[in-house]
Amino acid sequence: LIENGNITGKSKTLLPNKHVFTLALGDQDMYNYMETNPAVVGYPVSFVNSPCVIAQNDNMKSINAAIEVDLTGQINSESMCGQHWSGPGGQLDFVRGAYESRGGMSFIALYSTAKSGTVSRIVPLLTGAVTDPRIDAHIIVTEYGMVNLKGKSLCERARALINIAHPKFREQLTNNAYEIGIFYK
Repeated sequence: LIENGNITGKSKTLLPNKHVFTLALGDQDMYNYMETNPAVVGYPVSFVNSPCVIAQNDNMKSINAAIEVDLTGQINSESMCGQHWSGPGGQLDFVRGAYESRGGMSFIALYSTAKSGTVSRIVPLLTGAVTDPRIDAHIIVTEYGMVNLKGKSLCERARALINIAHPKFREQLTNNAYEIGIFYK
């Protein structure tokens, strides 16, 4: 994308025209390209993943994936069915940095179901680690839409998330919200 001019870095507020990385893994051609291109610069993770540094780029957008999101907006991107799947990496750093950026947004994307549509990925309560606390959740996206959770009460969050869950799980998730005390009769 850099070679083709699709990514230039010219709109960046911090380090314009630079392509910043912490870790690179690829083939020899990629390493040669990085070594001879002054626009490709490496910095330590303490700089690249610093929310304060990330926020210095206006209109920053972070897009991360999740394994599951619970009805309060907590995000699990690390484990499923009790098994460790991935580490948090810099996800929370970029979630926070993008949100704090002037004009920035943080997106968490996930399919509404797993296991060939038999399991909802919008769940009553997380079954795995909390990668991103609910206070940091911003925009959650499934194939059924997107919701902005910032400033919403727990009840509003649950209703919004149920609306982007797979339709076949919405009634059960509504019942779950009553059972765990998010909704009241």
